[in-house]
Amino acid sequence: MASTCTHKVLEHCQISPPPGSVPTTSLPLTFFDIPWVGDIHVECLYFYEFSNPTQHFTQTILPTLKHSLSLTLQHFYPLVGNLLCPPPPTKPYILYNNGDSIPLTIVESTNNFNHLIGNHPRDIIELDHLVPKLSPIQISNETFVFPLLALKITIFPNSGICIGITNLHVVDGWTSLNFMKSWASIVSAGGESIMTRLEKFLPYYDRDVIKDINGVEAILMNEYFGLRSTWKDSILGNTSALPLDHVQATFVLSRAQIQSLKKWLFAQSKNENGSTPQHLSRFVVTCAFIWVCLIKTQDEIGAISSNDVDEIYHFVFPADCRERLEVPVPMTYFGNCLALSVSAAEKSELLAENGVVVAARAIEKTISMIQSEPLKGAERWISDLMNLLKIGRLCTVSGSPSLGFYESDFGWGRPKKAEVVTRPMNISLAECGNEKDGIEIGLLLTKSAMDTFSSIFEQSLNFLH
Repeated sequence: MASTCTHKVLEHCQISPPPGSVPTTSLPLTFFDIPWVGDIHVECLYFYEFSNPTQHFTQTILPTLKHSLSLTLQHFYPLVGNLLCPPPPTKPYILYNNGDSIPLTIVESTNNFNHLIGNHPRDIIELDHLVPKLSPIQISNETFVFPLLALKITIFPNSGICIGITNLHVVDGWTSLNFMKSWASIVSAGGESIMTRLEKFLPYYDRDVIKDINGVEAILMNEYFGLRSTWKDSILGNTSALPLDHVQATFVLSRAQIQSLKKWLFAQSKNENGSTPQHLSRFVVTCAFIWVCLIKTQDEIGAISSNDVDEIYHFVFPADCRERLEVPVPMTYFGNCLALSVSAAEKSELLAENGVVVAARAIEKTISMIQSEPLKGAERWISDLMNLLKIGRLCTVSGSPSLGFYESDFGWGRPKKAEVVTRPMNISLAECGNEKDGIEIGLLLTKSAMDTFSSIFEQSLNFLH
């Protein structure tokens, strides 16, 4: 499929906020942002049905999209700027200069739209064609300059549209999704910035709401400066190729399947006289189930040694702290408000018959700790993550079923598919696009590993019945 389709660039353009609408402004970072500073970015794709030819799109839809994007960027102006990382001891910060702009690329593709929005495995290169690339990182007077945002719109004539967004992780999922929802709201209003539509999405910029009562920032900054000293080699020399032998697929757990998992977990916990999980959310149930399926997949394909049965494996996920801090942070807060959360279990326990119970207890225990002490261990967020990456026995999570990926309606209806372009041993989570309370799970694996995972996933679900 990927080798026979073509991708024709129709236009490269730059979009700015309306002239004179935003003065040159800097935005400081908080300790929540420091672990995400650098070339760490997120790529999301939104697919919409659109049964008109390319000419209709470029002549009637595209002008409104551009105008509405400009109005949206007036409110989300830091996204138009750059992340500046000066040498020590200066903290990194975001700077918007009057006149800054973001790249928007318009492409026409002959690929099969229905193929791309399917849940089945698709070659990663097919999705990569739809992903916008951030402008190159620059160095000016020993200061690293990172662009924050890039957009690409791909038209599939008489079939659909894909809007791709790539943004640095100095803004988290809530911020990125609020940007998309704001843009969609203005487009659906005919290109008018109607404040009553936008109020619930508009960013909150006041940094004073984040209280560093434990002096975490100074510790994280020291570790950040240590990492920064390696950037010239690790970032500017980074030419990491796409894993061309990998495919991305989406797995769905319906509301009924999640309920079955919960009932099974409660029953298993009682049978073995262990502690019964108290708060089995759909997040806990889904993550526990997928984590175990991944470990079983790795074990079956020989990706992990048979000698390390007692080795500890880790499950790493971001926990939003906006409503967990002593002083609640508005949901529209612009930036990061995520705690690094780590659950751990022995490989032998995860591979056992009750492995999902073990995983659920581990993840629930971590969430309970975050609920009571969201900032406990915050001074070790960077060092813990670096150590886990060195060990390599970890699975990470991006996205969340509570973010509302399917709520960005540009006037063409809800997305037919919303997808985070993921990485190996990372799972992406989103709400189910066509069923309330279901969850979509995105995975990137080699083709053979994906076949094995799919088989284990289905067998494990059938076991519950």
